[in-house]
Order: sequence, then C-alpha cells, then structure tokens
Amino acid sequence: MLALWVGVLAVAIPLSARLGDVQRDSVVDYLPNSADSTRAAKIQASLPGGETTDIVVVYHRDGGLTAADRATAARQTAEIARTNRLTGDTPRAVPSKDGTTLMYPMSTTAPGQDSQARTDFVDGVRDVAKGGSGLTVKVGGQGALDTDSAEVYSALGGPLLYTTVLVVAVLLILIYRSPVLWLIPLICAGAADVLSMAVTYGLNQAFGVTVSGQSSGVMTILVFGVGTDYALLLVARYREELRRTERPYDAMRTALRKAAPAVLASAGTVAAGMLCLLAADLNSSRGMGPTAAVGVVCALLAMVTLLPAVLVVLGRRVFWPLIPAHGSEPKQRRGAFVAIGDGVGRRPVAVLVGGVLLLGALAVGVLNLPGSVKQQDMFSSEPDAITAMRILGAAYPDQGSRPVAVIAPADRAEAARAAARSTRGVTDVRAGRTADGWSEFFVTTAGPPQTAAETATIKALRAGLPGSYVGGPSAQQLDLQHTNQRDRGIVIPITLAAVLLILVLLLRSLVAPLLLVAAVVAVWGAALGIGGLVFGPVLGFHGTDPGLALLSFVFLVALGVDYGIFLMHRMREEALNGAGPREATLGALHSTGGVITSAGVVLAATFSVLMNMPLVQLAELGFVIAVGVLLDTFLVRTFLVTSAALLLRRRVWWPGALSRPAPGERG
Repeated sequence: MLALWVGVLAVAIPLSARLGDVQRDSVVDYLPNSADSTRAAKIQASLPGGETTDIVVVYHRDGGLTAADRATAARQTAEIARTNRLTGDTPRAVPSKDGTTLMYPMSTTAPGQDSQARTDFVDGVRDVAKGGSGLTVKVGGQGALDTDSAEVYSALGGPLLYTTVLVVAVLLILIYRSPVLWLIPLICAGAADVLSMAVTYGLNQAFGVTVSGQSSGVMTILVFGVGTDYALLLVARYREELRRTERPYDAMRTALRKAAPAVLASAGTVAAGMLCLLAADLNSSRGMGPTAAVGVVCALLAMVTLLPAVLVVLGRRVFWPLIPAHGSEPKQRRGAFVAIGDGVGRRPVAVLVGGVLLLGALAVGVLNLPGSVKQQDMFSSEPDAITAMRILGAAYPDQGSRPVAVIAPADRAEAARAAARSTRGVTDVRAGRTADGWSEFFVTTAGPPQTAAETATIKALRAGLPGSYVGGPSAQQLDLQHTNQRDRGIVIPITLAAVLLILVLLLRSLVAPLLLVAAVVAVWGAALGIGGLVFGPVLGFHGTDPGLALLSFVFLVALGVDYGIFLMHRMREEALNGAGPREATLGALHSTGGVITSAGVVLAATFSVLMNMPLVQLAELGFVIAVGVLLDTFLVRTFLVTSAALLLRRRVWWPGALSRPAPGERG
C-alpha cells in the first residue's frame, strides 16, 4: 500500500502543480448561466479584441482641486491615451459639483481575453497616474477591480494552506500528546490534498469543470478538516483494539471493519451534499460541487488506505509515550461525557426543550443580517480600486460612476440606443463595438452603483430593450441575488433528500435520520443568526454574500450530520450487542464523546482559517460553518440528540428490527 501511494503521488505532484494555471476568477466564472449579464459578458468576450477593460482614473483633493491638479490630470491622461489603444473618444474629464474630484472613464480592448495583459494595462495606467502633495490619484472601475480581485485570489493558496496545516498540527499535538503520532494524519492529509488537486486538474481538462479561487481554497480546507476527522475516529478505534489484540495488523483489520461503515457513510453524505450543488445555476456554486466532493473522496481514500498502512508499519511505538499495551485496560476515570450523560439521562425533557429554545433564540439573529454586500465592501482590506469607488460615491452622489453594458442585435442597434436614451434614470449613452451581428453600447445612470435608483434603471432597460442583453457589474450583482434565491429553492430540497436517503440506508431507520436532519437544519439557522449578531456590530462587515445561505446550508447539513452518524452508528452497534435503549445511548455518548469533540474542534478550526482571508464572502462562510460545527459538536450531538434518543428509546430505530422491544423489555 505504501508503494502504491508513492507511485500515485509521483504522478499526482506534477499534475497538482498545474491547478493554479487553470484557476479562473473572471466574472463569467461566477455568474449564473441563464442570466442576461452572463450572456452579455460572453458576447463581449467574442467581439473583436475580446472583453473590454473598463477603468476610471480618479483625481481628488479634499479642499478642492487646484489649477495645477487639473493640469497634472490632463497631462497624465493624455500620456495614458498616447501609450494605450483606448476605445471611443479621447478621455474627457467629468468634474464633481463640489470641485474636489475629476474622473476620467476609459476603456480598451487591446488586452483581449488575456488576463495577464489586462493586469499589465491596469498596472501601466497606475504607473502613469500618480498623485502627491495632497492630490490623491486612484485607478478604479471594473477592470481595476478585476485586477485587484485576481491578485487577492492568487495570493490565497499559500497562506490558506500554511495556516490550515499549522492549525491542524497544533490541535493534533494537543489531542494525542505524542511527539510522533500527530504527524502521521497530517502527512496523510497532505497526500490527499495533492491527490485532490491532481484529480481536479484532470476533471478540468477532461470535462471543463470550472476551478475558482474560492472552490480550490474550500477544497483544501475540506481535505484537512474531514481527513483529520476520519483519522481521529480510526486511530481511536485502533487504540482500543491494540489493547485487545496482540498484532497491530489484526488490530487494524478489526478497527477498519468497525469504523469503516460510519466513515464511509460520513464521506458519502458530505460528497453527495457537495454534488447537489451541481443543480445550482450559479457558476461559482455549481463549480464548487465537484471540487469539494473530490476533496472529500481523496481524504477518505488516504485515511482508510495510507494511514492504516503507515500505522501498522510503525507499530505500537507510534503512540509513545502513551503506548496501549496488549491486555492492558485504559484508565478508569469519570470523564466529562459520563457526567454529561448522567445529567441528560436524569432530565431528558428539560434538556431537549431548553436546547431547542436556545437554537430558536439564536436563529432570530437572522433578522439582523446586513443586506447583500456591495462590490466596494467585498474586501476586508481595501485595495486601490475600492478606494476609488468610495471617492466617486462621495463626490458624485447623483451620478453613476461605472457604465451599464448593453448588447443589442446589430440591425436594431440605433433603435436600442434611442430607447436607452429615453429610459428614465439614463444620463448618457456611449457607443462601443459592432461585430458578428451584435452591437455594444454603454449607458451611464443617474443612480450611483448598486443603489435602488440604479437597479430600477437596469430593470427598465431590460423591460424596454427586448432582444438585447443588459450587463455590467451592477447588473451582474442583481443577477447574482436573483439566482441565489432560485438556487436555494432547488438545491436545499435536493440536499435534504440525498442526506436523508444515505442516513436511512446506513441506520435502517426513518426516525433517526429525520432527527439528525432536523437537528442540523436548526444548527444552520442558529449559526446564521449568530452571524447576524456578529457580522456588522463586531466584524464590521457592511453586507452579506448572496450565496452565504445556500453554501452554508449545504456544508453544515453535510458536515453536521457526520457527528450524528458517528454517534448513532455506535449507538446501533451497542444495541446490536444486546444493550438496552438507555445503555446503548449513554454508552455511545461515553465512548465517542472525546473523539467526536476533538474532530469537531479540528473541523471548526480549519474552517475558521477562512476568516483570516481578505475576502468578506470567504470570511463569512468560514465563520458560519465554524460556529455551526461547534454548535453541533457541543450542543446538538451531546445534549439534544442524546436526550431525544433517550425519550424515543427503541422507537428511534423505527421501523427497523431494533425498534421492536426485547422479550420482557418495556417500551
């Protein structure tokens, strides 16, 4: 097995290194397939020169621009026009009413669809447009924002991986208290990460699966998070069997046989939940489905093949200094979960009702969630393009600072432009390119970006220009919101059905799966509610990512059910071995409490790494999932599921064979 993995990694390492080359973070890669703005962006990309790169050069002085400032602006913009192939007329200044700001909108098609060329264009403009002595000069607009966003995404991979590895390493050292053992699961997770990147690259080349910075980052988190969870469960079982069995090989065979059903069901549930994202219309959500599923499957393969092989080869000494000797008994001590189980067993109704009320109260915080995040608020650390947008928003409160793109059939272009000019809220219409039966023009709105006034103008343009497509950044944000609403109505029911089916097959019951799913749905609501109490007041976020509800639901349902699976599977095992309902429930809590708690802490910690990333959407997703996993670990699995199982007794296994009372047993 070790030789096989060496061969696999020899092939996988070169392929994994190419994943960054196919990672795409352009607008089209995140837009919904069916939206107007997506169609507009694709047609723009097919026009001569490819996609336009639209920028705005902003000159600003707080006390008002001087004559020297205006001369500097004219000289620098003339130099930009001379050294770059700009579209349309020579850039002209648009002064603000208060005299503090000049903006120069510019566009070019010269970079075409080459992202590096677009970056070079924006960087070249920034090299020319310089301020000083109180004059602020910033380059904004969608082209500059895309460049800044691409730089942020390209910088995610290294810090995300290193921070995740460090967090997992520290937790494993604390859990195992061994100078060697902690390193084995970490190495196996690293091998799984390499394999997952190689497989994802293969899927991209063979089937065109979209790989974005968001999806590849989440895949790494999943590999280390769930991989470590599976390792903790298997190592705990292996340690138990080493006390009963002389040969490590035999002990591992028994441990794998006992742990495999729960681990396989866990991985299957998470992978199935992730694949449900394929039903989404939003490209970013749909692309995350297969990459996340690949990460989970690769983590599973590493932890049920590579990890056991390494542990068997190293033998008992890998547990030093706490080596489990054959025939020895673990220290008998009254652990925390014994006390918790006794407390829950005495008052199961009070515990269940109190826990449900607590989750419900936390879920009320959802009402405090901020509205959809605007583009200028999507970074936790502000790049130049965002600074430019803020200056423009303050200096031009009654004027749009970025154009709305319209793609019309070429034979109706003049009529479309005339209709656009007469649309309420439109202040200017500027011609673009015409080719391949399509004509492009740009509309300036009276309303600032992503305001109710601009949204009303975009809707009016779409209603008044049949056969045309309205795109641009603000239209894209509008489509993102609508598509996320549509996706929630489709993906959430599919995810619930898939998870329920797997649980029914594993637990051979209808009641237990419904109990687990209801619990994780309640956790999702509570975690979002905590987000509503924290995002704005504590973290300073000015909006919520439109995809947060859907992605957090899929992840929390799939991942949260894991710990219920581990608990219920052990409970079922105890019942099959002859334990009564109460003994099986409390015995399962006692035996799995420590390992599941450790697994939950590790998984929550890995997702909390996303909170250190400079993108609000990743920070919010990491926060909600981490909080949800902790709620599930410490509240739901420990108290609510246990108390519900105690109250239901054998009925929790209905209609399976275990639901029927044993001879002489009541209930």
